[in-house]
Amino acid sequence: MGATPIHAWRGILCAMDTRMLSDVIDTVTYPLTEPLSPRWQAVVERVRRDLDTQGCCVLPNFIRREACGTLQQESAQLAPAAYYRAEIVNAYNTDTTAELPPGHPGRIQMERGNAFVPRDCIPTMTIMHRVYTAAAFQTFVAQCFRLERVYELADPLAALCLNVISPGREHPWHFDTNEFTVSLLTQEQEGGGYFEYCHDIRSAESENFDLVARVLAGDGAELVRKLWLRPGDLQFFKGRYSLHRVSQVTGNRSRHSAIFAYTETPGVIGSLPRTRQLFGRVLPQHLAAHEQRVRVDRLLD
Repeated sequence: MGATPIHAWRGILCAMDTRMLSDVIDTVTYPLTEPLSPRWQAVVERVRRDLDTQGCCVLPNFIRREACGTLQQESAQLAPAAYYRAEIVNAYNTDTTAELPPGHPGRIQMERGNAFVPRDCIPTMTIMHRVYTAAAFQTFVAQCFRLERVYELADPLAALCLNVISPGREHPWHFDTNEFTVSLLTQEQEGGGYFEYCHDIRSAESENFDLVARVLAGDGAELVRKLWLRPGDLQFFKGRYSLHRVSQVTGNRSRHSAIFAYTETPGVIGSLPRTRQLFGRVLPQHLAAHEQRVRVDRLLD
């Protein structure tokens, strides 16, 4: 199951953490308050199996139904604070004016229409913030990804954010800069807004530009998996090598999802260009970290 000993679990699972998890999370189905129990192990193994075979795992109704109404109200109140700027991007979030060879998927341009509410606008008592910072939840996440532990992203804006996609907008095809993502749907759209992805379409050794270009051109339907998520569903996803998007939202209601950003090492902060792109501003922490950024591979972002 992994190297985390039971005494380490007992040390981090404080009484306040346990009460909060039981109030908010369906701990009967997902027994985060019973670490290393057979039922807990079964859930972890399920997530690992799905990540290995599909690159994605969804735990439906992770948030208790009684709490989903509050979750939706909180995200609806936060949504007006989202930074929005429609812009033309490519799947790698690189300079769209750069010269690239014919047929290169980076030449295919799309409009990014989603917006983000940053962490410094999300109150600490909201459900999404409490779940994100809960020690037991973090250790559960680490075990699901076969890690000793995870750290909250040190970025004061991107560590926890609310992704808002309004009707008529979409979050176009892209790759993540980090290897894994955890997200929680907080408000369901009326139509459209499917999560679509191509499992491991590239690797650390190969960009597989031909396959990526096919999907971006709409000629790779057999490579695309499609998911409809509902409020309270928790999603584990490996997005560094899997091209993915949220399709255009239709109807009268926006799609909201909380993005929980964790890293394997402490102190990670986003780059200046990407932070300005997503949030419209940078903070002193971003400026201080700018010269110390370390790349883990040579893939396009």
